[in-house]
Amino acid sequence: MRTTRIARIAGSAVAVTALALTAGCGGGDSGGGGGEGGGEASTLQDAIDAGTITVGFAGEVPYSFEEGGELTGATVALHREIFSELGIDEVEGVNADFGALIPGLTADRFDAVSAGMSILPERCEQAAFSNPEFMYTTALMTPEGNPEDLATMDDLVDTDLNVATMTGAIESDYATSLGLSNHSEVSTPQDGMDAVSTGRADVFALTGISLNSMADNNPDAGVEVTESFVQEIDGVPQVGAGGTVFRTDDSELLEAYNEKLDEIVADEERYLGIVGDFGFTAEERPDGSLTTEMLCEGDLPTGDE
Repeated sequence: MRTTRIARIAGSAVAVTALALTAGCGGGDSGGGGGEGGGEASTLQDAIDAGTITVGFAGEVPYSFEEGGELTGATVALHREIFSELGIDEVEGVNADFGALIPGLTADRFDAVSAGMSILPERCEQAAFSNPEFMYTTALMTPEGNPEDLATMDDLVDTDLNVATMTGAIESDYATSLGLSNHSEVSTPQDGMDAVSTGRADVFALTGISLNSMADNNPDAGVEVTESFVQEIDGVPQVGAGGTVFRTDDSELLEAYNEKLDEIVADEERYLGIVGDFGFTAEERPDGSLTTEMLCEGDLPTGDE
């Protein structure tokens, strides 16, 4: 049967929840060393031998989140599909703040990050990203009626509006680059929505699909979401994509994962069959115009898309 375990990340105040996603015993030895040299088994082989791999997640709808005590979401669904094809039947989730995911990964607290994380140059210096899994755009959550008539984050420049973003999310970088004076960070998407609904923030910026999912699931929250947009910074459209994150020395696991991921992304019907139930459409399916290498180098297209 499925199991739930509670643990605490050593050296931090973050409580973590480990959740078995698929049937089977709740063994936790997933092979966290990651090294493939020196005669040691690789993370991939360790996970295959144990039948279990551990992923870190941050509770962001619709990528990876808890529902009814179980871990679910679009990224989780991809992981179930891909890891099972690699011979790993069980995936365990470890809940952590978004900003603690890469540090937790590099400290061997889990084997991969399951959070639809944006592929950014500074993150690529710390960890290795899969090929793109989702294309993303930004949106704004405002009080119902959008009283300030906001459309993009440019509308927040030179105002005294209180702007919330999530720690570690790309929208926090946008806020810094735009010089927003009344900018604060929250730990979770729920915290951002609560800040808007209680009047502590005038706007919460996050990926459009996340905000729309939250608004749809909380119809009485008194919030609404703007149309999604591609934010421009210094005249450059910030087109982007998210992927699964691995340790830099887990090249065998990364390559095996990418091979299965590419097969799924290439087949629109199969892709949507896995992630469509979480609100993803063909618009979010990577089209090949952005590669992980381009995103890691910050080599963004200068066109509209």
